[in-house]
Amino acid sequence: MSDLLIVIPAYNEESNIERVVDRLIQNFPQYDYLVINDGSRDRTGEICRERGYEFLDLPVNLGLAGGFQAGLKYAAKKGYRYAVQLDGDGQHRPEYLEAMIKKMEEGYDIVIGSRFVGAKKPFSMRMIGSRLIEWAIRLTTGVTIKDPTSGLRMFSQKMIREFAEGLNYGPEPDTVSYLIKAGARVAEIPVVMDERVQGASYLTPVKSVFYMTKILLSILLIQSFRKREG
Repeated sequence: MSDLLIVIPAYNEESNIERVVDRLIQNFPQYDYLVINDGSRDRTGEICRERGYEFLDLPVNLGLAGGFQAGLKYAAKKGYRYAVQLDGDGQHRPEYLEAMIKKMEEGYDIVIGSRFVGAKKPFSMRMIGSRLIEWAIRLTTGVTIKDPTSGLRMFSQKMIREFAEGLNYGPEPDTVSYLIKAGARVAEIPVVMDERVQGASYLTPVKSVFYMTKILLSILLIQSFRKREG
């Protein structure tokens, strides 16, 4: 068994999942992976079954938080040292996993693959939201995270247990902010992300605004009342 489990949340990713998983199998066989088929309505689950992939087939769509938590429950049960979220749309490059593990070995609890370490954020509505979330995290924790909305996040065994046992833990910036206040050490490493090749992102412009607003309000107003298991 590998020290690392790659958790691949996938919802309606029939156009991308083979490319993502086959790349891992062929080029990164030293790592274990688990596809979380999150109640997909397309052929994602069927493809996983036909190809013999390691996957959990959720009967209903739980959303990213629920799907990722299912993956970390599996990681906790199996005793993995690290777990990383690698999106099923192919935007995250597995080439950075080794560098993320090395950073984790320095004693960090969470390592984020950041597009903006040493690089300037472009101007867009989404990046305005990213800047506001960065500001909110710095205001409430004193820690600067340059790419708070990056989905490429690696977690230590301690954090795996937090997610597996917590009832309302999703892999989102507000949870990272909350865990920092609870004592988690967070680092970023520079990465490049690819554009989605096929399919459509669930984050439409309207959903992006709603998402950013929800995360901001959570960081600024709700996190102080959040209960922590254990």
